[in-house]
Amino acid sequence: MLSPEAVSARQALRQQLLSTDLRPSDQHQFEQLALAVFRYQAVHNPIYRNYLAHLAVRPDQIFELRRVPFMPIGFFKKHTILSGFPANVQPLSDTLTFASSGTTGEQTSRHYVPDPDLYDAVSTRIFEQTYGPLSNFHIVALLPSYLERNNSSLVYMVQRFIAQTGSEKSDFFLHNHDELTEQLRQLTQEPDQKKILLIGVTFGLLDWAESGKDLSFLGGNPNLIVMETGGMKGRRQELLREEVHTILTDQLGIQRVHSEYGMTELLSQAYSSGSGVFEPSPTLRILLRDINDPFLIYPDDYKRTGGINVIDLANLDSCAFIETQDLGQYVGSEGNFQVIGRFDNSDVRGCNLMVL
Repeated sequence: MLSPEAVSARQALRQQLLSTDLRPSDQHQFEQLALAVFRYQAVHNPIYRNYLAHLAVRPDQIFELRRVPFMPIGFFKKHTILSGFPANVQPLSDTLTFASSGTTGEQTSRHYVPDPDLYDAVSTRIFEQTYGPLSNFHIVALLPSYLERNNSSLVYMVQRFIAQTGSEKSDFFLHNHDELTEQLRQLTQEPDQKKILLIGVTFGLLDWAESGKDLSFLGGNPNLIVMETGGMKGRRQELLREEVHTILTDQLGIQRVHSEYGMTELLSQAYSSGSGVFEPSPTLRILLRDINDPFLIYPDDYKRTGGINVIDLANLDSCAFIETQDLGQYVGSEGNFQVIGRFDNSDVRGCNLMVL
């Protein structure tokens, strides 16, 4: 069970997360809340606390966000990452658990979510602040690799979004491309003027777009949003995002492709309305690190590629400071970013000597 001290701190932070707007322009407000989350997790997250001790970091001496150590994302594969639970307490059997995809025999990340309501509230707010009320949408989801397992965070989020649309025409599709095409054809002819969100894993959208079907009817609909979530999942050759978008715009006759940036280990998302440039959401920011020194954080005006560190305040009950294996670049001066690719080496880059 959560300790009384942890309950009090957690509830205060939760209320701050839900009550503040945290627009990207308000960097000071975001930093102050992030530092409060850091201090909470530095005490109440056993794995993160041990990691800080290994680095000889004293949390009471951290006053700037750039000095906060980021936990390597590979820890989610090897440890139970929870804030507020003693180290020897395993998650309750009814705790929501997300797992990453992986090949047979590969150890996957597990993200425990004791407070699904917080995740639902944050993910909904991020989407609606970007695209408008979900009640104005029909959602068509092409997520075959995710639907084939029962613990995908993306499927969970889209299920919640579909429920909020209130549309009986919102649905998931596996490999049934004919039904998907027909559903979209009908939706584009609907007189209700609702927006249509087609959200799909990259390889699924490419397989459908290149299936030889006449999809030109999609190009003339201003209410259609096509969104890729990234990833080939070993099903196709990896392509640059620009190459993927070129294929989809050509085959579907649309002007641009939107993107979603998220992962099993994160509860916040970032969205791109085109060109692969992501805008930071109210609870998510990235900092770029040196590709050889994970503790060297680049300034905001750095123009080259760096490793992506994510601050996700929605990860209140796990770890909000994650060193990912993605490579990215800053775009402009508003915290926008592009995802360039991935590291090819160890999941625990920068802390190979650590033993927990």
